[in-house]
Amino acid sequence: MLKLPSNLNSVAEVRSYVDSIVHKYRISPDLYPNILISLTEAVTNAILHGNCQDETKKVEIRLRKKEDAIAICVSDQGCGFDYRSLPDPTSPENLCKCGGRGVFLMHQLSDRLHFKDNGRTVEMRFKL
Repeated sequence: MLKLPSNLNSVAEVRSYVDSIVHKYRISPDLYPNILISLTEAVTNAILHGNCQDETKKVEIRLRKKEDAIAICVSDQGCGFDYRSLPDPTSPENLCKCGGRGVFLMHQLSDRLHFKDNGRTVEMRFKL
């Protein structure tokens, strides 16, 4: 488990974390960008939206290795959100609006995206 303070400077630690899991589990280089982008988006969202950059709150990253996949969970200590009500960033009326693009990217780049704990935890699965 990796615990990060809710400071945007913490996002820089994501790359070395991804590097270490790619090396440890011998993950294909083709998966590297998908994992890196998805995890960066999840951690950024947890810091900005979940914990509102409150440095007394932490963001936790946990990894589980399955036989044919890895599951990475990112949790914040915020009050959660309704992930079902995010606007579709690809709709013409939303193309110039902020919001929802990070979750959209995570959904597109992972093999499975699942929210838990009222939106405080996101689990991303990547098939190996």
